[in-house]
Amino acid sequence: MNMPKTLSWTIYTDGGARGNPGPAGIGVAVYDDTNKLIHTWGEYIGETTNNQAEYKAVILALEKAKHHEVKELAFFLDSELVVKQLNGEYKVKDKGLGGLFVKIWNMRPYFSRLSFRHIPREKNKVADRLVNEAIDQVMTRR
Repeated sequence: MNMPKTLSWTIYTDGGARGNPGPAGIGVAVYDDTNKLIHTWGEYIGETTNNQAEYKAVILALEKAKHHEVKELAFFLDSELVVKQLNGEYKVKDKGLGGLFVKIWNMRPYFSRLSFRHIPREKNKVADRLVNEAIDQVMTRR
């Protein structure tokens, strides 16, 4: 699918694991500057924790934005922990999250504006649906 050329994206991400750790998926919903949904990505990522899945969803979105040369990103996540860690309000103490945090931190220079905001789960329905669809696809094949 050809992406419309835009300099800014509003991105809703979600990650989840059934079991924690358990089968996990990530979801990304991208909106343009007119608030039109322009793309979605959902992916099964194997066995991992909820928090690792949340981080991996952000990483996928950053990689897609970099590829499409989008410079301004506003992220919305329903994981308060991940938002506070990415905003520097909480330290990352978990080793499993440390490497993921560093990967995101190292991608910051590619963007002129990067923000992370916490939202209630009910405002993140598209990304949440993508997570569950990705996990369901794999689980039904087992």
